[in-house]
Amino acid sequence: MKVSDTAEIRTLPLFRDMDDAQFEVLIRGAYVQTFPPQIELITEGEPSDFLHIVVEGTVELFATWNGHQTTMATVRPLGTFILAATIKDAPNLMSARTLERSRLVLLPSEDVRNVFETDSAFARAIVVELAQCYRMSIKNTKNLKLRSSIERLANHLVRKQIEAGGAKSFELDVEKRRLASYLGMTAENLSRAIKTLQSYGVTIDGAMVTITTPEALLNLAKPMPLIDDPEH
Repeated sequence: MKVSDTAEIRTLPLFRDMDDAQFEVLIRGAYVQTFPPQIELITEGEPSDFLHIVVEGTVELFATWNGHQTTMATVRPLGTFILAATIKDAPNLMSARTLERSRLVLLPSEDVRNVFETDSAFARAIVVELAQCYRMSIKNTKNLKLRSSIERLANHLVRKQIEAGGAKSFELDVEKRRLASYLGMTAENLSRAIKTLQSYGVTIDGAMVTITTPEALLNLAKPMPLIDDPEH
């Protein structure tokens, strides 16, 4: 690994408070690799050999069953994935693929588990990270079970507008097919939901979203911290 790569991942909350010697042990078998788009990095059901850290690019986590496929999450820099499977030495519950040219750091899972046993700061950081992932999973389940498809789309757009600094117009960061999957919708349902939101001042042309009456959209979405605030 380059010194710049090591310094970058050292800033992550997961590794920030580790003992220096233990951090060196953790990264001794790590390596950095760049992948082109649409490369499957891990496969659902296979052993979790590495903890992955996204340094550049975008990775989609997805799952399949009986001919169906759904997007579970999108990971961007500096994010990790398959931490729970790594710690439990268990099979991957999801697959992962690159959505664009991506650079990742791969840490051998065995080294992660060994350092977890010896470095208390690292162990605490892992517990916090897994707790956050668990809470996000509960929020996602509440979003899917308590809201209609139109309400889920409305809340997604409200959140993206906030991330865009409140701009009247902004671009979707994923293609509509993947957005529909992430929101638990079919492409047809997403199309109908987009048309419904026109009466709330929302226009989506390709990837460009324009919201002319944000108050109307907000009244429809009714966002709440216990579902929509990632920090809550």
